Amino acid sequence: MDDTDNNSLAITLRPYRLSDAEDFLMYAGDERVTQFTRWNTFTSEEQALTYIKDFCIPHSYCKSICINDRSIGFVFIKPHGDNDKCRAEIGYALAAEYWGQGIATRAVKMAIIDVFKEFTDLVRLQAMVLVENKGSQRVLEKLGFHKEGLLRKYTIHKGTASDIFMYSLLSTDPMP
Repeated sequence: MDDTDNNSLAITLRPYRLSDAEDFLMYAGDERVTQFTRWNTFTSEEQALTYIKDFCIPHSYCKSICINDRSIGFVFIKPHGDNDKCRAEIGYALAAEYWGQGIATRAVKMAIIDVFKEFTDLVRLQAMVLVENKGSQRVLEKLGFHKEGLLRKYTIHKGTASDIFMYSLLSTDPMP
């Protein structure tokens, strides 16, 4: 999928390739980025390659956010199964040098459009965001997600019980 505005960069979403390991390490190895992710900061290209091979490639929806086919971030959507197949979790990260340019918002919007078409039982996307992650909260709010509430000490993040905000977007909600 491709998204181009008149005066902006062409952003694409595509499946990961093993050749993305060096670019992946650029953001997955940056503590400014990983401070908000569930995974620890990667320290080697070998770790990045293993993660791409074992998680990204086989995942049902894990896409590389690209500019000029260069990986600068990721977005994943994890559908639930059985009685919860109506909902999915969404997560994303972007290399710090691209923050504040609207790239994450555009890429996540592209993924949302894809996933509501691809997973026909899906009616709810939800995102759990650390209270400290103001940038991610802005991305979700720009896309029409509703802040449902604060979940106190909901998850262990980097060894500490942490508060998160729960956001949701329904397939019937308008998206800007």
